[in-house]
Amino acid sequence: MDTEGTYDARGTRSGSVPRPAGPPPRPALPPRPAEAPTSGPTTLGDWLRTPRAAAEPGLWRFGHKPRADADPERVPDRALLVGALVALLAGTLVWSLWTNGYVPHSRVLLELFTPAEWWRYPRPPEALTAIEVYNSLFAALLIYVFGRMGNWLEVFRRYAVDCPQPERTLRTALAGAVAVWVVIGTSLFPFFFTIWNLFPLSWTTGNGDRTVATLVNYGLYALVGGAVLWPFAKAGDWLGHLRKRTAAPPAQHPGAPAPAPVTSPADWPQLRAAGLGDAADRLVAEERSGRMNDVDCVRIRRAWATVKADPSRLGAFTEAVAAQGARACLHPSGDRDLPARAATHDLLTSQVRLGRYPDAERTPPARRGAGAALDPGSLGSSLLAIGPFGAGKTRHLVRPVVESLALQALAGKAAVVAVCAAGTPLGPDDGYDVVVKPGDASSAYDLDLYAGATDPDEAAALLAEAFAGDLAEVDPRRAATVLAQLLGPYRAAHGRFPSVTVLRELLDGSPGVLEELRSRLDGEKHRAYHRELDARERQLGTPGDPGLALAARVAVLDRPAFEGFFDTTGQSRPFSLRSLEHPLRVRIDVPERGHPEAAHLLTRLILAQFTAGATARRDRSLFAFLALDDATHAVTAESVRSLQRLRNCNAGVLLTLRALGDVPEQLHTSLLGSVGCHMAFSGVTTWDGRLFAQAWGTEWVETTEVAKHTVFADQPLTRAVHALRKLVTGKAVTTDAVTVRTVERERWSASELAHQVPAGHAVLSLTAVKGEHAPPLLVDLRG
Repeated sequence: MDTEGTYDARGTRSGSVPRPAGPPPRPALPPRPAEAPTSGPTTLGDWLRTPRAAAEPGLWRFGHKPRADADPERVPDRALLVGALVALLAGTLVWSLWTNGYVPHSRVLLELFTPAEWWRYPRPPEALTAIEVYNSLFAALLIYVFGRMGNWLEVFRRYAVDCPQPERTLRTALAGAVAVWVVIGTSLFPFFFTIWNLFPLSWTTGNGDRTVATLVNYGLYALVGGAVLWPFAKAGDWLGHLRKRTAAPPAQHPGAPAPAPVTSPADWPQLRAAGLGDAADRLVAEERSGRMNDVDCVRIRRAWATVKADPSRLGAFTEAVAAQGARACLHPSGDRDLPARAATHDLLTSQVRLGRYPDAERTPPARRGAGAALDPGSLGSSLLAIGPFGAGKTRHLVRPVVESLALQALAGKAAVVAVCAAGTPLGPDDGYDVVVKPGDASSAYDLDLYAGATDPDEAAALLAEAFAGDLAEVDPRRAATVLAQLLGPYRAAHGRFPSVTVLRELLDGSPGVLEELRSRLDGEKHRAYHRELDARERQLGTPGDPGLALAARVAVLDRPAFEGFFDTTGQSRPFSLRSLEHPLRVRIDVPERGHPEAAHLLTRLILAQFTAGATARRDRSLFAFLALDDATHAVTAESVRSLQRLRNCNAGVLLTLRALGDVPEQLHTSLLGSVGCHMAFSGVTTWDGRLFAQAWGTEWVETTEVAKHTVFADQPLTRAVHALRKLVTGKAVTTDAVTVRTVERERWSASELAHQVPAGHAVLSLTAVKGEHAPPLLVDLRG
């Protein structure tokens, strides 16, 4: 049950699946619970229990809390607080002027409705009480007016009421305490003294009895304080919060069924539901002891999914978990993790975090501050990234994606092939199962030039795409025909395809080569192959013969640096892209520096072999992915057509280019249309930005136009005032005419993409395999 039979190579297990060169893997790896943000969980159990939101494509789901769309009428926090503070200062100033007698005729209304003898000296107690009541009414009116102006109720609702419990109770209680202090504890407002004066003097003094007077006064304090606190208690739901805190668990009737326990993903409920409690307990013990990491967890979950699909594997699965625990169902390499991780991953959702969506005007409110991520659901529609040297394509995109797919390969969910120039930092060699280095004598693996094909026509089509796919003067179909005319007879005569040197001689039409090949073919049995060779001999040297161009391209690989590579005799360890049905981690280092033309040819060949191998798989349960760190000169008309077929095959391709000028101009539109995901890094040119803008289309936006019109006065006094204002400000008096309308505008214009994308940022648009879309949004790759 180590591999469940799904990870084994064709034939016997020994030698069929390529193993990484070097020392064997360590028997145990230090537990790595989860690559989550630094503020996230610290244990594997916390990582498993962290909720994953059902978010749109491109959103980091780990611990994501969806934000509500912004209310267009919502006042910004800064403006709300400043307005409330200004209203408070203005109200304090007016109240100070009122209480200090700087407001003339402030008591006119009071004297109008009260007896005149109250205002002669000495004033009776009734006059003093009337003044307190009058000032209290004015203070209440002042608080109401400036409270409306400063929107104090909205401040209280936003920062106190709209908070979860128990924070809501604490904040409303604090606000209520401040209100009680203002009303009772200070002499700033006369509310309490007014209420105190309204009671008979005999009550408040107790007719000389200190005990009665104390009880009455403290009761009055409690009554006023309770009246002030009541609206705060209602707004903060103090009673409801208290009931929840003190409520006892509901009593269970003797005959009632027990409530269902709250299951946690860390307790392996899927195994317990199937009756495998012992296996679940063993895995829980492994997790709590720190001997399990996130790769182990996802790998065993994947193995359990295969058991559900094929119940005959249940016994082997149970035995493997009972005997090996977290090491059950290991990857054929024996690795349980990568040697190092450079990105943040969430293997439960198969996501890798690229950065975050900044809090910018173009970013929808629901995505502001959220993480940006990629997963196989989006990568399955393929991704095209454009950016100049130094934009961070390898560091911020290629390596995180390759690393994520390598981790998923260890969990038995994916197969990844990374193609890069020698020396590109895509992780150490021991992080891969196969590392192919054409042109490097230390390479432990070779590359199968024919991708394991046995059909000469299929092999000829792949070679024609690699050798002549970028040549405008050579028809790829004629090139495939020429190659098939030679590959078929040679395989019939030798039982294998020709080596690079022999293929070059056959295409050149070297003297005696075709005759020797014809002599090895039986005249009756191989009559069709004789006709192929006769047709090839007739075409040699004729105008338009693609043989010479193909021979020149084959000569690029027929160099001393590649001696011993592309062997067809079975003496080397060739890697074939036909093995995409197995969870392999492969890196191919093309010789970009020493042999750039050979590197371009090999990149085209690998792309053609990958698309052919991915579409020809019988078992498509694994997600197959090819990452081309530099797809310069690798994109052809046939490869663009092949990319569109990958969506239905659970496969995808990542293409990075310095500029779209590396692709023939006639392929620009079709390339952008064949991939579902686009990424424009900082520094793209306006020419490339124009194509991205066309691919992303337009949207309806609301625009506001303000037109200023000069005001012409008719009255002499008004003209004089306008002239004085113009003399002081230096500007004519104008009035604003505001026009609001809805217009159709490009999501990102070419100029914005070229000049308004900051360094370390990129604009990312996604289309999932299921058809879900994410609009082009700015992503901070350093966040």
